[in-house]
Amino acid sequence: MPKTYKIIVTGRVQGVGFRPHVFNLATKFKLNGTVSNNEEGVIIYLTGDEDVVRSFYRILTEHPPKASKIKEHHLYEAQSQHFDGFHIVPSKKAGKLNLQLTPDFAICDDCKEEITNSDNRRYHYPFTTCVNCGPRWAITNSFPFERDNTNLDVFEMCDTCTDEYEDPSNRRFHSQTNTCSNCGIQLKLSTANGDILSAEHPIQKTAILIKEGNIVAIKNTSGYLLCCEANNAEAIKKLRERKNRPSKPFAILYPSLTLLKRDLKINEIQEKTLTSPESPIVIIPKTNFTGDLALNELAPNLNQLGVMLPYSGILHLLAKELEIPIVATSGNIHASPIINDETMAHKELNGVADYFLDHDLKITNPQDDSVVKFSPKFNTKIIFRRSRGLSPNFDTEIDTNKKIMAMGGHLKSTVAFLPNDYLYISQYLGNLDHFDVFDRYTSTVERFMKLFEVTPEVVLVDKHPGYNSTRHGIELAKSTTAELKQVQHHKAHFASVLGEHALFDNESGILGVVWDGTGYGDDAQIWGGEFFTYQNGEMKRVGHFDYYDWLAGDKMAKEPRISFFSLSNDTMQSEICQKFSKQEISVYNHLKKKESLQTSSVGRLFDAVASLLDLCNFNTYEGEAAILLENQITDYQLENCKSYVSEMVNGTVPTKELFNNLYLDFKTGKKKEEIATNFLYTLATVVLKMAEQWNIQEIAMSGGVFQNTVLVDMIKELSGSEYKLYFNRNLSPNDENISFGQLMYNQHIKIER
Repeated sequence: MPKTYKIIVTGRVQGVGFRPHVFNLATKFKLNGTVSNNEEGVIIYLTGDEDVVRSFYRILTEHPPKASKIKEHHLYEAQSQHFDGFHIVPSKKAGKLNLQLTPDFAICDDCKEEITNSDNRRYHYPFTTCVNCGPRWAITNSFPFERDNTNLDVFEMCDTCTDEYEDPSNRRFHSQTNTCSNCGIQLKLSTANGDILSAEHPIQKTAILIKEGNIVAIKNTSGYLLCCEANNAEAIKKLRERKNRPSKPFAILYPSLTLLKRDLKINEIQEKTLTSPESPIVIIPKTNFTGDLALNELAPNLNQLGVMLPYSGILHLLAKELEIPIVATSGNIHASPIINDETMAHKELNGVADYFLDHDLKITNPQDDSVVKFSPKFNTKIIFRRSRGLSPNFDTEIDTNKKIMAMGGHLKSTVAFLPNDYLYISQYLGNLDHFDVFDRYTSTVERFMKLFEVTPEVVLVDKHPGYNSTRHGIELAKSTTAELKQVQHHKAHFASVLGEHALFDNESGILGVVWDGTGYGDDAQIWGGEFFTYQNGEMKRVGHFDYYDWLAGDKMAKEPRISFFSLSNDTMQSEICQKFSKQEISVYNHLKKKESLQTSSVGRLFDAVASLLDLCNFNTYEGEAAILLENQITDYQLENCKSYVSEMVNGTVPTKELFNNLYLDFKTGKKKEEIATNFLYTLATVVLKMAEQWNIQEIAMSGGVFQNTVLVDMIKELSGSEYKLYFNRNLSPNDENISFGQLMYNQHIKIER
C-alpha cells in the first residue's frame, strides 16, 4: 500500500541544482510528489512503496549534487496525499531564514566549452551559467534561492532559455541564473570620460586595449577588477602610480593552466586549489620562472607571485582573446573596498582606468578574490584572505539559542552572525580606519539583520575602546537592547583555533600561542606575543614576550625603523643614525624616557629585524616588512640553525636579549638569509620550549605572524610526532578570525585569568 513521506534536507542545498536533481531521481524511481525550497532548506513529498522511497532517500543523501553540502536530512511518514506525477513547485517562505547561503562558484567546464564554441548559441556570451556554476551570493537579495530573490529577476528568460529551464534532461533545468545574449546581461565598453565605444564583441576590443598598454576597469561578477598586461612593465608602473600602490604585489590572471604550468612550477595541491569551484588566488614561489612577466614591477623584491585562473565567463573569454597573463587587482582606490557599482566606479576610478568594461547586472554583495598559500615543506594551507567562494557560510557546532553578533577586529575586519542554526561570517571587509570600508562594514551588519529578520540578543566586541568595530558594537547593542560583552583580542584568536578544531572538550590542556602586530591587553598594554593555556573551560595567560616601548602610536606599525629604535641599545647607534635624523633621534629618545605604554608584539619584532637588515624601514602595505623578511629564506636546514634565546624565566621571552644576539650576528657580517632563518628558528624553538615548560603536548597557534609559511614548517619539523599542532585552517590566522573567536570564547570560556 503506497504511503506519503516527507523528506527535509538542510545545509547548502539551494542554488546548487538540488531540486532538479531530486526531480530526475524521483522520475528514475517512478515516484510521484513534489520538491520545493523553503526558509530552512529543501522539502520533498513522495507517495510510493516504503522500500522504494527509502532507496530513493539513501541514494539522494549519499550522492547529492556536487556543489551541495548536506547538514541534516530526515525522513518522516506524512498524511496521505495523491500526486499526479512529480513536480518542482514554487517556494513558500513561512518563517525566518534558517539555511546555509550559497557562495559564488567558478564557471564550470561545460559552460566554458559553450562560450568558446562558435556553433553554440551561447558563443561569446560571458554570463553563461548552469545549476553547477556562476554567481550566487554576489547577486542574492533574499532567500529562498529563487530568481525573484536575485538581481536576475529583471531579466525575463526568452523562449529558448525557458525551454531549457523546463527540460528535466537539461543541466539548466530550474537554473535560477539562466540567461543568454537574447534575454540577458549586456556589456558596455567606454572611455574614462564616459564615451561609449562601438564594438560587436566588447571583450575582444578590451583585449586589444589591454595589449596596447591601457588599464581597463572590468566589472566582474563580484566587483570591479583593474587589469593591464602583466608582461608590460610600463603599464604596471602606470597602474601603481595611479592607484597609489608603490610596492604591494599584484594578482596575476593566467589565461590557462597550461601556460601557468609552463611558466611556474606548481604542485598537485596548488593546481587542485586553482581549479576548484572557489578558484582563489594562490601564492606560488617564482623559483625557476620561465615566462615573460614583468616580475620586478608585479611583485617588487619578492620571490613569490599571486596567481589565479579565469573563474567567470567574462574573464574566461578575455583570457581566450589575450592568451597572455594580465594583472587583475581589486577595483578600488587605495585602502577602499572593492567597487561594485558602475556610477561609483566611473567616479572613483576615473583617474586610474583608461577604459571601463561594464555590465547591467547589479551586484549586491561585492567580494574580493580569496587568497591562499601552501607552506613549502608540508603544504600546510594558510588562508590569507577569505572572501569570494569561501564566504559567507561557516561550518561549526554552536549550542546556544541566543542570537549573537560578533563585531570582529579593526584592521582585517569581518562580522560573524548567529541568527539561527547556522553561523555566517562575512567576507573580508578591511581596515575600519577608512570611511568607505567602515561604511561597507556597517552596511554588512545591517544586511545580515535584514536578511535573517533578526536583531542580536548578544553583541560581542573587542576590548580595544578605539576600534570602530567596538564603537559600532556598543551602538548596536544600545539600539537593539542587546547584552554587550567584551572579548580580549588575543584570547579571541586562541578561541578561533580551538573552535575550528573542536578542542573545547580537551581535559589534558592546550597551549595557545598568539602572535600578531597589536591588540589591547587586559593590563592596558599592547599585546602581540602571547601564551595561554586552555583546560576545562578555563583560559589563562601564562607567558609573553618581554615588554618593550610602544613609540609614536599607530606610526610604529607603519615604520619598522621605529620598532628597531625601541629595541635598540647604545651599541646600535651607528645603524640608528643611518635611519633617523638628529632631530628624530632626539624626539624618539624623549618618547622612550617618558613612554609608559609597552608592547609584547612579535609583529613589531619582525619589523625591527627587517629594519636592522635594511629590508624595510617604511611599510607601504600592511605586513610588508614581515613578508620581505620571510622572502630572504630560500632554503634551510634545521641542524644548521641556532637560537637567539638561551632561556625563558617565568614564561617571559627575553625580547631585547633575542634582538641583541641577532644584532651581534649582523655586526659580524652574517648573511641576511642566515639571520632571518635563525630568527624564525628562534621563534619556533620558543613555542616548543614553552610547551615543554608547561608539560603540554597540544599547541594551538593563531595571529597574523602565522601567515609566515616558513615559520609554520619549522614548528612542524621541530615538533615531529611529539606534539599535536593546530592552526587556523578554514579561516585566516590574521584578524579575519577575530569575529569567530569572539563567538567561540563567549560560548565556551567559563573562567579567565
